[in-house]
Amino acid sequence: MSTGVIIALIVIVAAIVAVAAFLAVRARGSRTGRGLKSRFGPEYDRSVARHDGDVEAAERELGALVERHGGLHERPLEPAERERFEARWTAAQERFVDSPREAVAEADRLVAELAGARGYPDGTQYDEQVAALSVHHAHHVNGYRHVHYAARVGAGGGAGDGRTPGTEDLRSAMVEARALFGELMEQDRHESGRHRAPAGSTAGRRTGSRQGHHGHGQHRQGHHLPGWGFNRHQTKEG
Repeated sequence: MSTGVIIALIVIVAAIVAVAAFLAVRARGSRTGRGLKSRFGPEYDRSVARHDGDVEAAERELGALVERHGGLHERPLEPAERERFEARWTAAQERFVDSPREAVAEADRLVAELAGARGYPDGTQYDEQVAALSVHHAHHVNGYRHVHYAARVGAGGGAGDGRTPGTEDLRSAMVEARALFGELMEQDRHESGRHRAPAGSTAGRRTGSRQGHHGHGQHRQGHHLPGWGFNRHQTKEG
């Protein structure tokens, strides 16, 4: 074997080792400290609070979530699937005027089904589904928790604190869930392990951010999410 060939092989091996080291450092960085805080945003603070301020315990938990769900790739929706989900969400929003609790229950089902259709754990595995969503949609996953809580209480599942959500609580749950629903409807998700900027940021405004209670709908990469067709004085159920 000539000297030139040997040198070329050494260079190739060195390059492979360097790339592998870089990828390992980047992956490790996304599972510790600043990388976790950047990736999880409000979920990072939520985890720290749940662990009574123990940052190391919170970061271990979040790092384990990245290990378990970070490699998930969202499955694109077929056009017919997208139309069905959009139509059902529009119907749920319209139903809110007369039956807020039924609308919230449908919103809860829709988010679960849409997440399952995109490749997340099935909606029957609620905790695991939320865990996976927290890795890829950290800025809006709490909207799913909110609407799921409201749906359970409305269905008599019990909240544990004896409080029954009022109409404004239900409206807030629908609005928050709609933000996650909108993200899950997008077709241009970044590669697994990268997260979208929160609504209201510069990046979020480029792709369309969540509107308020009186928003006029959203345009997200070629499709239109239905806007709220009611105001806070129209609902018939208190």
